[in-house]
Amino acid sequence: MAPIQQQSSSKKRKNNKNVSEAKKNKNKKKKETTLSDVKHLGEELLSSKAYINNLPLLLNYLNPTTSYPREFVLESLLSLQSFFTPLLPHLPSSNAKPTEDPDSIYRTWVRSKFDEFVTCLVGLSVSSFFHHEDEALREVVLDTLMECVKVGNVGKFHSHIYHKFIKNMIFSVEEADTLLNLLVSKYFKYIDIRYFTYISIEKIIGKDVKESSDSEKESTTRASGQLLIRNIHHVLSKIPPLEQLNENSEYEMWNASGVFTKEVETESKNVKGKEAKKSGNDVPSPAKISKKMKMKFSKAWMSFLALPLPIDVYKEVLVTLHQTVIPYLSSPIMLCDFLTRSYDIGGVISVMALSSLFILMTEHGLEYPNLYVKLYALLEPSVFIAKHRAKFFQLLDSCLKSPLLPAYLAASFAKKLSRLALTVPPSGGLVIVALVHNLLRRHPSINCLVHQEDNVETAKDVSSIKSGIDQFKNDETDLLKTNAMRSSLWEIDTLRHHYCPPLSRFVLSLENDLTVRSKTTEVAVKDFSSGSYATIFREEIRRRVKQVPLAFYKAIPTSLFSESDFSGWTFQLDSNNKSSEEIDTKNSAERQSE
Repeated sequence: MAPIQQQSSSKKRKNNKNVSEAKKNKNKKKKETTLSDVKHLGEELLSSKAYINNLPLLLNYLNPTTSYPREFVLESLLSLQSFFTPLLPHLPSSNAKPTEDPDSIYRTWVRSKFDEFVTCLVGLSVSSFFHHEDEALREVVLDTLMECVKVGNVGKFHSHIYHKFIKNMIFSVEEADTLLNLLVSKYFKYIDIRYFTYISIEKIIGKDVKESSDSEKESTTRASGQLLIRNIHHVLSKIPPLEQLNENSEYEMWNASGVFTKEVETESKNVKGKEAKKSGNDVPSPAKISKKMKMKFSKAWMSFLALPLPIDVYKEVLVTLHQTVIPYLSSPIMLCDFLTRSYDIGGVISVMALSSLFILMTEHGLEYPNLYVKLYALLEPSVFIAKHRAKFFQLLDSCLKSPLLPAYLAASFAKKLSRLALTVPPSGGLVIVALVHNLLRRHPSINCLVHQEDNVETAKDVSSIKSGIDQFKNDETDLLKTNAMRSSLWEIDTLRHHYCPPLSRFVLSLENDLTVRSKTTEVAVKDFSSGSYATIFREEIRRRVKQVPLAFYKAIPTSLFSESDFSGWTFQLDSNNKSSEEIDTKNSAERQSE
């Protein structure tokens, strides 16, 4: 056994020695290779097929794992692009099998090298190989990659290459923002680029995101979990919305013979002669393109909204949903489940979801019976200091605008707002007075709340009613059981003596008879919805005061308080340095004699 072990150990030493020598030779080649050598390889490749073996050598310089100088990378990239671009329309597909024909074998081999070229470009685009000063080189890599996308599929748009690039960009940890900014500035203006971006995002969410969430391992070079969802949202939010064009106008495309011409080409096969050639080159009308775009847009967004969104992404989506998503969906009503679920969460999330939910109800026929119950539950002191309170109060005013609302519902909202006026800041009090003003004017049946005395005679249980007790149930969630119609707006009356002058002055508007609609107008809630201490202070400084109260004294005061302010008490200056105990006994004796 000993000789055999000695032989095996000697073989291992020889193998290790051979590996180390190979590495040394490779490093020597790197050091010995110059930029002129790389240029010479490219010139030979472009000159004749006899130098086709230079193709793998140039591809080696584009490998992201190698550490060649950036000048080598750029030179080999330009040479390979010049070599592949004229051949792409004539190369077979990646899955095609070669025949016995030598020319077919050659083209299939070149196609495999083109696939390696694309893989290197995708790897370079998302690698940390580039420094900040080398971003221009990254842009060259992206431009070359997009040229391959443009004509890589026998002269047509190569969706597989583009999907591979989008997937690597979204899964990138550090370089996603840089690449996305380049796409936005140069390529998202093309309608087919946006179209295939939506398709890729839907595929990534449906397959890759679920697989990454199922795997527990986390990678430092590959985004996963919440970072992956943030990257997807960043891409979706950066895609420009679909423009509405006239029939005479056309969308700008990266590849004119792309996906939008497939239907026209199939129709042209049934037409004979010159008309067939014409229709084969025509592009569909903007209406057909818009319909296709809306379908892919809707699928991508609905797939994204089904993910477990981080709280910051959740809020950002809800804030912009009614402006950037709903107008471009093929059927906006498909958002009802997401919005009602968000509205039922409560708190700030419900406030943010209200805008989109209100649009679905007023413009797209959504029926949501619990709207006013949930809206009533949102009326808490915290909503008056929320970030999006301005939009919430405007929507609240819009929701309470219908004259068909029952009296008990309008009274419950008016009473709830009045109770909140006792605890909210002055800016919130101004909003409440404006909302109550509009409620009283729109719903004359609740004007009894302005002044209502205890009606003991009509009460069923006279013994249970006490004078001066408010019948309103502030903690009741059922609007039918709040007893708001048996109460009064006494809280609003207390605001007449509020320490903030703008609020106390504004309350006086409620003293008018609001049932006479011809002599009164509604208050614009948006003028008060975004108020704060700072805005109130600025308005008071700008306000011109006609009469200013002044204090005049006949004689210069010698003390802070006068003797009339404290009847029965005397204040004397202790000139003889008497002790405090003697002064106290003297004062008590004087009070007893009186």
